[in-house]
Amino acid sequence: MGLVLVRRRTLLAGLAATAAITAGSELLGGTAARADDSPFAGLLVARIRSALLGPCGITAAVPTAGLEGEFTRALADFDACRYAGLAVRLPRLISAGQSITTGSRTSGDLVLLARTYLLTTRTLVKVDENTGLGWVSAERARQCAEAGGDPLLAGESARQLAVLARRAGQHSEALSIALSAADQPDLRAVGRSGAAARGLLILSASYTLARQGDRAGMRELTNEAAAIARELGGTVLLRGHGGFSPLTVDLHRIGAEVHGGDPLAALAAARSIPLAALPSIERRSRALGDIAITYERLGRRSDCLRTLLAAERLAPQEAHTRPATKALIYSLLRSGPTSTDLRGLARRSGVIS
Repeated sequence: MGLVLVRRRTLLAGLAATAAITAGSELLGGTAARADDSPFAGLLVARIRSALLGPCGITAAVPTAGLEGEFTRALADFDACRYAGLAVRLPRLISAGQSITTGSRTSGDLVLLARTYLLTTRTLVKVDENTGLGWVSAERARQCAEAGGDPLLAGESARQLAVLARRAGQHSEALSIALSAADQPDLRAVGRSGAAARGLLILSASYTLARQGDRAGMRELTNEAAAIARELGGTVLLRGHGGFSPLTVDLHRIGAEVHGGDPLAALAAARSIPLAALPSIERRSRALGDIAITYERLGRRSDCLRTLLAAERLAPQEAHTRPATKALIYSLLRSGPTSTDLRGLARRSGVIS
């Protein structure tokens, strides 16, 4: 463990000169959302944009107690991959939270608004939204979390900012954000929940190294997170954004290994995970997506298609919306013989008409 910490601190030191990511407002006005061809994603992004950047649709203060239930329902929609429901609930939550004037916001108001902004960011990341709205919602989440005195939500805000930086190709910034947040004293001071949040941040950094092709570094950080999970001894739930456990680490290994260039290791990791053990439809769908990519990298087209069809049966709105899934379907169409099942999936996903 000592060598792992030395390497991690050395990595942080090398990144210290890099400026931290802020709201990313310079990205606004960039390319249109790549998910706009999906009716669910297009509607969702348009309504989130209106709520985040337009005037509030609700002018009177709304009691936090009345919004908690709506947030719970929105989170259930996210976990079940129901984008149509999110397109209604998320903008309503954003507008209601923002309608509470700054001076009258309690710590509870701030925490709930931070959770709303975080769920918004996670949703935008999922549909691969690329207009800069994700940066806006993640930065607002960070500000609300810090103002509300919640280090766990501040840590999750940093993790989402790191995800956005990685997706923008800013790998050094992504590493700096995630690893710096993992070493924050406030996070270390909140016991098991803080350790779980640190584990998620370290996994985020590990995934960034995988995307850079640093397989050794990716595995080193993954093993550090695995050690935290073993020490915790079970699942630690984190309010509003899932949890952390040994299963979380195992699930991470699939995507990290395949993007790190070792699809056989990714397949071995996938075989160790019973799909039914994953806590939500969203997590199962994400796992199936990574497994499908793994099969495609191994040249196993029929297994790839079979996995994509299983993902569609599980979460059709997810399968028909995510740009990564559409890109994989398009690759299968172009790279070899097609079948009735593949063409049908491509039509239902809007890849072909």
